[in-house]
Amino acid sequence: MEKHKLGKTGLEVSVLGFGGAEVGFRGGTRASVGALLNGALDAGLNVIDTAECYMTSEDLIGQTVAHRRRDYVLFSKCGHSHGYDDPDWNDVKRLQASLDRSLQRLRTDHLDLFQLHSCTAEILQRGDVIDFMRKARDAGKTRFIGYSGDNADALCAVATGAFDTLQTSVSITDQQSIERLVPEAVKRGMGVIAKRPLANVMWAEKDRPDAYYVDYWERLKALKYDFLRGPVGDAVAIALRFTLSVPGVSVAIVGTQRPGRWQENARIADQGPLDQARYDAIRQRWNEIAPPDWIGQV
Repeated sequence: MEKHKLGKTGLEVSVLGFGGAEVGFRGGTRASVGALLNGALDAGLNVIDTAECYMTSEDLIGQTVAHRRRDYVLFSKCGHSHGYDDPDWNDVKRLQASLDRSLQRLRTDHLDLFQLHSCTAEILQRGDVIDFMRKARDAGKTRFIGYSGDNADALCAVATGAFDTLQTSVSITDQQSIERLVPEAVKRGMGVIAKRPLANVMWAEKDRPDAYYVDYWERLKALKYDFLRGPVGDAVAIALRFTLSVPGVSVAIVGTQRPGRWQENARIADQGPLDQARYDAIRQRWNEIAPPDWIGQV
């Protein structure tokens, strides 16, 4: 699988990364996650991205692939150890405890990338949370620090100049970041990590979902991309290659619980970027249809 430099970090990252949310939230087992991750690593993937708030995700990753620590770069996130309604931003001691728990669960003495998980511009501007992140890096608990989020908050994070990377939503249903946010990050030498590149494959759902990703389902109903009328697998390939074709994106994070999916994803990634005409048509359709309030999904 092709690898890119992750901005100024210099980390060599595979164009596809494993997203740990799904195995944590959907009851992955040690056996299933072990098969999934070891198969992905064997297929050439070398990026694992998780967070403490992803339920059992960190534990499962640590239990199954810690013995292969040299084979992958490890990303995690902090900020929501007590849930999204009680964030950790107002107590640096909680953030420190969160980081230490992550290291313990992941069975490692350091992360390659430690990310703030969707904190607000107001918190960023206060400064103490950024100071905590820098101290974690100085202490050797992480090699690099990043911000994971979207919209005005993410733009603020980029503008601080404090972070080595930006993780943000980039997909056929989430293109606002392509116009300003990603270019701003690239201009500052930040590595760009694309989250939710497949928009939860919402085009395969006939009925309106009762979940946070309902916005993607509704957007797709309006966008009516022609390629979504074909086989689901073909649409997945176009959607994933679209995200990987966005200038500045180094790696796209994809979650799944099906081990064989990684071999399929690897074959898709090996096809390289979309042809320019297809890429431009998707961008044009977005620009024609998307209203200003179709902002990035956090």
